[in-house]
Amino acid sequence: MSRTTLVIATRDRRDDLTQTLAQLRANTPDVPIVVVDNGSSDDTAEVARSSATVIELGRNLGSSARNAGVEAAGTPYVAFSDDDSWWAPGALRQAEALFDAHPRLGLIAGRTLVGPSNTPDPMNTSLATSPLGRAPGLPGPSVFGFLCCAAIVRRSAFLQVGGISPVLFFIGEEKLLAWDLAAAGWASCYVDSVVAHHHPSPRRDGTRTRRMLELRNDLLSTWLRRPARCGVAGFGALAALAVRDRAAGWALAGALRRLPMALRSRRPLPPAVQAQVDLMERS
Repeated sequence: MSRTTLVIATRDRRDDLTQTLAQLRANTPDVPIVVVDNGSSDDTAEVARSSATVIELGRNLGSSARNAGVEAAGTPYVAFSDDDSWWAPGALRQAEALFDAHPRLGLIAGRTLVGPSNTPDPMNTSLATSPLGRAPGLPGPSVFGFLCCAAIVRRSAFLQVGGISPVLFFIGEEKLLAWDLAAAGWASCYVDSVVAHHHPSPRRDGTRTRRMLELRNDLLSTWLRRPARCGVAGFGALAALAVRDRAAGWALAGALRRLPMALRSRRPLPPAVQAQVDLMERS
């Protein structure tokens, strides 16, 4: 019996989800699946019922919808898939063995292969060469970022830190989760041999929208966990960029709207983790 549950958050992607569920059933047939529907307006939830447990939220919670799936899981480990990604055969069994062997391991970031040609995602190289290095007793380089569609978590660690923050809504939630795990004493590692496949959906936000969200959420993450001086400096830098960059202007306005929520959830990282974040930023 599998000790991992697969969690997929989705919204209005019936066709993508159908393909993903078929691939997951072929590659990981004994793994239970929980699909969290973010208020779809189509029949996404209905098509999933034959293959998965479905949680219908009735509204769009963005990336933090995954929290409901983790809470519903009855296994010690949880693997995330997007509605356009799936795990390679054997990947989740290997991850279970690694979690068993490394009690302070909270998250495994796997290697992502993109499209039918299995092109390595550029993120793989960034994770493999992490400036945080490889701590003794861990199965790979320590990381402060990952792709959520190629991540597996220890359920107890994920729930301990409160899961994915609703403040960011979408884009960049991985970095904040890795920070929170580190603050709670959990390690996040990249393991090259644990493989996920990502076939990006044609129904994706445009480049400008994604860039705006990245800029907004970088600033919000700073206010959530970094020293106040870093947040002030971040606002200044984004405001200066907004003078000549429309996406930065949208990001600044979006950050200001969400800043009160960020301040209510503010929890500065401990000094040792702040030093690691500084190292990452310098690199």
